[in-house]
Amino acid sequence: MNSEQLRAIQAPLKTKYKENPESALVTLRAKSTLGEGVSCNVETGKKLAQVAGLHPATGGTGTELCSGDMLLEALTACAGVTMKAVATSLGIDIKEGTVSAEGDIDFRGTLAVSKEAPVGFKEIRLSFELDTGATKEQLESLIKLTERYCVVYQTLKSSPNMIVTYRTK
Repeated sequence: MNSEQLRAIQAPLKTKYKENPESALVTLRAKSTLGEGVSCNVETGKKLAQVAGLHPATGGTGTELCSGDMLLEALTACAGVTMKAVATSLGIDIKEGTVSAEGDIDFRGTLAVSKEAPVGFKEIRLSFELDTGATKEQLESLIKLTERYCVVYQTLKSSPNMIVTYRTK
């Protein structure tokens, strides 16, 4: 796909969203079912169920998906897709690329060993390794725009309002 093709696909959507801002608001959903032991069956967008469980640092076996890993995977996927879209739009050729994310968790927090230890990631590092002939200025723009338009990155950065509800059967 080149920049003209991408613009052609996105132009009617941009027009629609400018004329009817409410149409741009889309609710994404995820659903999981509590599984055997300490696990959860996660339905992906393709309805393929994956089993998520405890990280080995909290007593898990390591054979099930860890939600922290999935969060980092979602970040790398979103950043990668966003970068490719931005590069396409700007006409920057990326021959190959790798998007990596790593984050630090102090498991004392989630295991209630220490009230001073935070629950969740203390720091997340996102990095790109690119094979491209782009100039330094182009790369700086590419990174800046990728950060700006990556949904998962911006969600993690801005810490959205969270609402939790429950019901019983």
